[in-house]
Amino acid sequence: MDRARSGVMDILFLAHRVPFPPDRGDKIRSYHILRHLVARARVHLVAFTEDDRDTELPADLAAMLASATIVRRRKARALAAVEALATGRPVSLAAFASGAMRRAVRRVLAANPITRVYCFSGQMAQYLDTRTAPMAVMDFVDVDSAKFAGYAGQGSPPMRWLMRRETRVLGRFERSMSARVDASLFVSEAEAALFRQGGGRGAVHVVENGIDAAHFDPSDVEPIDGPGPTIVFTGQMDYPPNVEAAVWFAEAIMPIIRRSQPQARFAIVGRQPTAAVRGLAGEGVIVTGAVDDVRPWLAAAAVCVAPLRLARGIQNKVLEAMAMARPVVASAAAAEGIDHLGTIRVADTTEDHAAAVLALIADRDDASALGRLARMQVMARYAWPARLQPLDTLLGLDVRAAA
Repeated sequence: MDRARSGVMDILFLAHRVPFPPDRGDKIRSYHILRHLVARARVHLVAFTEDDRDTELPADLAAMLASATIVRRRKARALAAVEALATGRPVSLAAFASGAMRRAVRRVLAANPITRVYCFSGQMAQYLDTRTAPMAVMDFVDVDSAKFAGYAGQGSPPMRWLMRRETRVLGRFERSMSARVDASLFVSEAEAALFRQGGGRGAVHVVENGIDAAHFDPSDVEPIDGPGPTIVFTGQMDYPPNVEAAVWFAEAIMPIIRRSQPQARFAIVGRQPTAAVRGLAGEGVIVTGAVDDVRPWLAAAAVCVAPLRLARGIQNKVLEAMAMARPVVASAAAAEGIDHLGTIRVADTTEDHAAAVLALIADRDDASALGRLARMQVMARYAWPARLQPLDTLLGLDVRAAA
């Protein structure tokens, strides 16, 4: 198909991280949304990267994009905090404030007949000029200000003060943006309701996360081999809620499990583990760091766990484990946004997590049946094309262009 033919609209896609490779929650969502859009429109990608390895686009994606501009982000968190305090802005925005990014956005808008802007994540909202810009959709994903409210009870007194400030200042910015854009998107109805209750204005819509069930297919994956039942937790391991969950499970829950299952091991699978996570490695605990493919670890899991005390929206780690037909034990917070129909076990206390995991390890037939039901639910409910279909109407996309 000739992508330059008349009638195909031009969309500017702004992202706070390059949407490739799809190896963490935010990049998984942005990657699949971007692929959905490039099948229906001419898409101009402008995104930040924090990793020099991500400045080169995958060949297949580069061939589908009308243009791509990647801006290197190097600003230190401490500098962003100082700038935010000096200007009265949220730290989250100061961290992503960049003259190079502003110039890149202006160049793309000046050189192309952009009629839609898809802004992915609140950090990029500062690059929207809604007074002169074309139709703008703001994909907040989660209510980030509420996330900082959850952090506000942790850490030193100065950090708690900073988190309370971020909750207040960022919340005000989120509400202001919602009144200025054509639509605000959230990953679950719970997040959308929270935003509305907090004063969010304008058109608020839900576009849920999905899963590539063909990719996460247990029949096509060779499991990692190892002794004893393996309990697997996946995610970006410098993300504070993941760090807290990994530490809690390793230090509080695993000792209970290993009293009944001495050979059980806890595998923490994910990139950039912090010192606190790396320090957990030892008897009964594996810390892998970055892996090329998470599926062999999921396939090897007797149980997958998501013991997050603070979680927002839909947890990709849970959907991936379900798609791999693994039995899952998740906290109520991690399970809240997922329509799982009882195909995962929900636990919150240390004792309840340990008991749920031990029960699934002990009854392999029940665990296998639960995993099969979980995969069936994912395939029926969370295929990406169905989850992203609302974007076609919202953006006025030409669905025929995707044929």
